[in-house]
Amino acid sequence: MSFVFDILKNTFFITGLVMVMMLFIEYLNVRSQGHSFARLQRSPLGQLVVAALLGIIPGCIGGFAAVSLFTHRILSFGALVAMTIATTGDEAFLLLAMTPGTALSVNGLLLAIAVAAGWLTNRCVKNAPAPFALHDHDHAPPPGALHTGVVRNLRHLSLRRALLLGGLLIFVVAMFSGALEHHHTPNDAHAPGQGLMLFGERWFNWLFAGVSLSILILLASVDERFLKEHLWGHVIQKHFFKIVLWTLGALTVITVIHGLFGRDDMHAWIGDNKLLVLLTAILIGLIPESGPHLLFITLYASGSIPFSVLMANCVVQEGHTALPLLAESPRAFVWVKILKIGIGLLIGLGGYCGGF
Repeated sequence: MSFVFDILKNTFFITGLVMVMMLFIEYLNVRSQGHSFARLQRSPLGQLVVAALLGIIPGCIGGFAAVSLFTHRILSFGALVAMTIATTGDEAFLLLAMTPGTALSVNGLLLAIAVAAGWLTNRCVKNAPAPFALHDHDHAPPPGALHTGVVRNLRHLSLRRALLLGGLLIFVVAMFSGALEHHHTPNDAHAPGQGLMLFGERWFNWLFAGVSLSILILLASVDERFLKEHLWGHVIQKHFFKIVLWTLGALTVITVIHGLFGRDDMHAWIGDNKLLVLLTAILIGLIPESGPHLLFITLYASGSIPFSVLMANCVVQEGHTALPLLAESPRAFVWVKILKIGIGLLIGLGGYCGGF
């Protein structure tokens, strides 16, 4: 039954990260009357660069932040495409640990491809998929009225605030304790999350746990009306259950597929059919999960596949980042995948013909 625990753990991890980012962005937008990201919204190129840089951060944290910005209509669809191309999810940890030089090359190329693809998407794709309509912040309370004090709020603790504080406190403790880290074999000394290496999974988890702790303090101090109408009404009620259900469903389907076919069988099939490995890399890249793509990093590190195949897989996949996007805008999710399949094929076939 360990796979059930893993599914629930990953669902809690993903949902917690997305909710923290959404709560933070909602707070900034309302506090500034919707003007916190106004400068970014007026800069299409700036959106592409910011989205690509968020995507290149190892793990899914930066990608979740970009999805939240997209759902708030702060980033364009082209910027969303740029983020999903730049990110490789949790695979980035293993790539950094196994082949640091290759990791720098891959990330540099992904950044360039991401910005270029995002720019072309904004120029060429008409009627691009859009997220839900962002609510109006014109009637938000003045910044000084947003906070009423932690002591006062805790004395008159509402059920909504208690649920938010309790859930976030559990998430913060789980992040600090390492309970949400991925498990690795004892012999995998260079696996992501081992020790406190600068680019290790634990380092990023602790960093984000600190951010989550700040949000916890914020939730304890904000006015009850603001918490009810904006943080609870606009974030939790509209997004929480949707993201939980989509994430839980997607991870369950992926786990069942792994159980039916097995990772070792998939590895052997790719080794015996190298002419089809490029298409396989692209098809597996469609899976919105960190895990299956580790296969191609391992194959590349062992010299079994060329660099072009690794790049094609990296372009098409985005780890867990697309799961909240699937929940928020299935149409945007499908369009992103279609565009990335085309880009991945161009890169893979071009590299294959060029001999690298």
